[in-house]
Amino acid sequence: MDEHSTLLALGGIGGAALFSQWLAWRLRLPAILFLLLSGILIGPVLGLLDPERLFGPLLFPLVSLSVALILFEGSLTLHLGEWKEIGTVVRRMVTWGALATWGVIALATRYFLDFTWEMASLFGALTLVTGPTVIVPMLRVVRPKSTIANILRWEGIVIDPIGALLAVVVYSFIAASGESLGWLDSLQTFISVIACGVVFGMVGGQTLGVVLRRQWLPDYLHNLASLAAVLGIFIASNNVMSESGLLAVTLMGMRMANMRGVDVRQILHFKENLSVLLISGLFILLAARLDLAALMGLGPTALLVLLVIQFVARPLNIMISTAGSPLNWRERALLSWIAPRGIVAAAVSAIFAIRLAEAGHTQAEVLVPLTFLVIIGTVILQSATARPLARLLKVAEPAPTGFLIIGANPVARAIGQALQNSGTRVLLTDSSWENIRAARMENLPTYFGNPASQHAEAHLDLVGLGHLLALSPAAELNTLACMRFRHEFGIRHLYTLLSGSETRRTDKHRVSERHRGQSLGQRLLTYPQAAGLLTRGAEIRSTLLSENFGWEDYQALHGDRATLLFARDPSGRLQVATPEQPLKPATGWTLIALVEEPSGNKFRPNEAAETATT
Repeated sequence: MDEHSTLLALGGIGGAALFSQWLAWRLRLPAILFLLLSGILIGPVLGLLDPERLFGPLLFPLVSLSVALILFEGSLTLHLGEWKEIGTVVRRMVTWGALATWGVIALATRYFLDFTWEMASLFGALTLVTGPTVIVPMLRVVRPKSTIANILRWEGIVIDPIGALLAVVVYSFIAASGESLGWLDSLQTFISVIACGVVFGMVGGQTLGVVLRRQWLPDYLHNLASLAAVLGIFIASNNVMSESGLLAVTLMGMRMANMRGVDVRQILHFKENLSVLLISGLFILLAARLDLAALMGLGPTALLVLLVIQFVARPLNIMISTAGSPLNWRERALLSWIAPRGIVAAAVSAIFAIRLAEAGHTQAEVLVPLTFLVIIGTVILQSATARPLARLLKVAEPAPTGFLIIGANPVARAIGQALQNSGTRVLLTDSSWENIRAARMENLPTYFGNPASQHAEAHLDLVGLGHLLALSPAAELNTLACMRFRHEFGIRHLYTLLSGSETRRTDKHRVSERHRGQSLGQRLLTYPQAAGLLTRGAEIRSTLLSENFGWEDYQALHGDRATLLFARDPSGRLQVATPEQPLKPATGWTLIALVEEPSGNKFRPNEAAETATT
């Protein structure tokens, strides 16, 4: 290809990746579905992209390095100290349940498609992995109960590196068997591959961890150093012992994640962003080189394998894993249905298929089409049916309309109580035990701790919560919380009460609204003002507007003494009032406002529709 065509192809891949990710965000479906469809469309269907012609001999080295980085990023989340905390069900799902899944898929592939035992075992190892890249987007759409969501999320995190590790081990054994003359030589080669991967992974992880822990590199070089180290360990391990590199980088990430004094969060965030780029490009490239004729040529027996994976392998996994657990049959049924396959299966199968085909394994040619069939089938089927099934089973959470409230101080408690009384879910967080105890005395749900802590990342239950109210008197904590939860809730759903000092600061010293969220209240209201008003007897009142007492009457009655905070429209949707976007309530709306008590006027007959919260 000439330079112009190459640049056009690369730009097209980037544009297709961005459009696919955006469409997935808008439709709230796993991005893998649209990435695969984009790759198939511009590749085998329209013939606009030929990855092998575009990259030539660099294609599969690039795929291998990308997979190495993705596996390293996934293994960075595998903390062995949390093994006990994830629960018995998840531990069984990624051990005995995973082995059962592997066995069922291997048997189905062996007898339905007449695969050899070696190839059937490899396919079973490749397709037992779900992964967080497909599970998390699906959970956002399905919104199951927190118990189910936590089990599926943890399964995706833990099974990703474990499943990839199993696939690498099986492939290494097949490769060793094919290269050696005898059984003893095959076993020796297989052990050498495992030993090489373990040594390089552990040594590489330990070395990089020590470098980061002792601050031998400045912070801005940590990401570059980790990227170079992962690629270096992968290449070096493969050069010493072929096919040991993926095992090495997986163990390298696990080692770093479990070292004392090594903070991998910055590296993890960088790798997460990098993984989005790599996953987007990889799926399009791999789908673009998919042989549609081979996919169609698999015939109805391939669909039987897919049905076995969906209706036999997964339910058997859940039956084994949930035996004796307190989960009811409805929760077990939903767990048995949700298990979409993702990037690890697609990328690793593409790498192994090429190498096995070169080694003389003829069935390796259908390994990639069969894997893509499972990925597309599970993603489409489960994305389309999981939410209705969750509702049918009555294990779906309501829409995420609740509020995570930063702070459990008197202002936060008053607002939280008003929202809870209106039927909205709230969760108050604070590091002050006195505030938490007072909130619990008022029957408000709480989380005792810093919402931006590592413990909160694993244990803070955000199911059903879709907004953030930063109501701490500490402006820095409010800003930190808004930045921390911006990704979960979106910038339009972050609200805060400014501290008194923030209103007196110039633009040069004031935190940007992009980081601190929108101001709560129809007119500018600071935390000291709200706290002072509540101390002097102000109340948060709920008022239903009617034809006889409308919005104009409400304003005329209260004037500047009332600051509108929230309003629920007749459809039940709760809207937040801000100075930038004032609300215009009408008949049938319910107003929630901070109302200052007028001096010398205790009885107001026109306010019969109001209910005091505090």
